[in-house]
Order: sequence, then structure tokens, then C-alpha cells
Amino acid sequence: MTGMLIGATFGAIFVFINASAPLNAALGILLRVAAALALAGVIAMWLQAIRQARATGVEPALPGAAQGATMFGRGFLLVAVIEAVALFGGIAVLGAWQQPEQVNVAWVAFVVGVHFVALAPVWKSRAIAVPGAVLTVLGIAGFVMAATAALDWVPFVSGVLSGATLLAGSLVSARNGLASQNEQASVTR
Repeated sequence: MTGMLIGATFGAIFVFINASAPLNAALGILLRVAAALALAGVIAMWLQAIRQARATGVEPALPGAAQGATMFGRGFLLVAVIEAVALFGGIAVLGAWQQPEQVNVAWVAFVVGVHFVALAPVWKSRAIAVPGAVLTVLGIAGFVMAATAALDWVPFVSGVLSGATLLAGSLVSARNGLASQNEQASVTR
């Protein structure tokens, strides 16, 4: 569930930062409010899972994840280090090449997407590859858009839509994890 909290937090940040012009101001506010509510929902499920784990001793299991998969072990650390180097190194390179700042949003979406795809075998869960593939495609779409008159829309496509993907995936996975925890707890009673 901590992974869902992290994903939802970054998803909300993607939306908060990128839901701006050329979007209508009211739509930007609406998207930010929706992102905050989605994040609040994940936080509520995370807290509920902690309370239930303390009360029953049953941890939430994410459907599709292999039993005994280590979430934050060496494999995760390796992927996270590579991601950090790629993120900051890539942004530095894009700046040196004098690319428009909107391209940074596409780069972040691409790298975060690839990071999730790379974590699928580490976490032994195909489910994480789905939002990873979506973010990767949204990042690539942003790069393509940057070469057109649609440059100003890159933050929406690569940022807001990536954030919405992370939030939706986190909400669904947190709900499924909490449901599996409830089911396991009822079996052990």
C-alpha cells in the first residue's frame, strides 16, 4: 500500500504542476481538486490498511503480485537509482540542447513510465506494467507534440494525463489491496 501512496502522491504532483495554460483556468482548478480528492482517497485506504494490519496481523496483498515479492529491495533500489540518473541527467541534456521546457514534462513521463515497466519483473507483478506503458506512451506523445504547433499542450498530455493515470492506478490498486486484506482477515477469524 505504500507504493500506492507514493504513486498517488506523484500523480497528484503531476496534475498540480501541469494543469495550467493552455487549459481554461476553471478546468485547471477542477483537475487539481479531483487530483487532491483522489490522493485523499488513497491516503484513507492506506490508513485503513495500517489499522487493519495492526488489528488482524494481515497485510494487504496486491492482486497479481507474486507471494513473497520484495517491494523495496535491491531490484527496486537499482531501478530507482537508474531512474534518478536518467531523470536529472536527461533534463540537463535537454537544457544543454536548448529544448523548450515543456519537453522536460515529456521526459519525466517517459522515464517514470519505463521505471514502472522495469519494476514489473522485480515486483513480479504485470499490473504495474500497465500504468508504466501508458506513461511511456504519453511521454513519447509529448516528444512528438513538441515538434509541432501543439507544444503548449505537452504538459497536459504528458503531465496531467500521466498524473491521472498514476492516480487512477493507485486508487484501483489500493482498493484491491484493501479488499484482499479484508478477505484474508475474514478467513483467518
